[in-house]
Amino acid sequence: MFSNERIVQIEWGDCDPADIVFYPRYFAFFDASTAALFEAMGYSMKYVRDELKDVGFPMVDTRSQFIKPSKYGDKVLIKSEVTEIGRSSFGIRHQLFNDGKLAVDCVEKRVWTHYNEAGQLKAKTIPKPVKEKMLTP
Repeated sequence: MFSNERIVQIEWGDCDPADIVFYPRYFAFFDASTAALFEAMGYSMKYVRDELKDVGFPMVDTRSQFIKPSKYGDKVLIKSEVTEIGRSSFGIRHQLFNDGKLAVDCVEKRVWTHYNEAGQLKAKTIPKPVKEKMLTP
């Protein structure tokens, strides 16, 4: 399935007083990595909102395993990959590597959404061209 990689430099503001990444910052990295994954597919958030008239794909579940800390100044590699595709939901796996070693392993489930006629946020079938691109290795 579709995958993407990006390099992130750990900034001072990402770290706690022990000079290691404060764990919620990883979730911000992974959220940005999901957006980068879709942008690499040709579906930026701007395109999803302006052209497809959808809201996006909020997260409904996430789990992470923190294996090795990262510190201020480290350059880490985040590999993101689509892992499963349903009617309106899909899975993403993020693996963050530091010095070539797996530091964080995260899985998340997201749902393609739009606003219905009543203005309520609702799940929507993933558009066929998006689904086809997600299936591309």
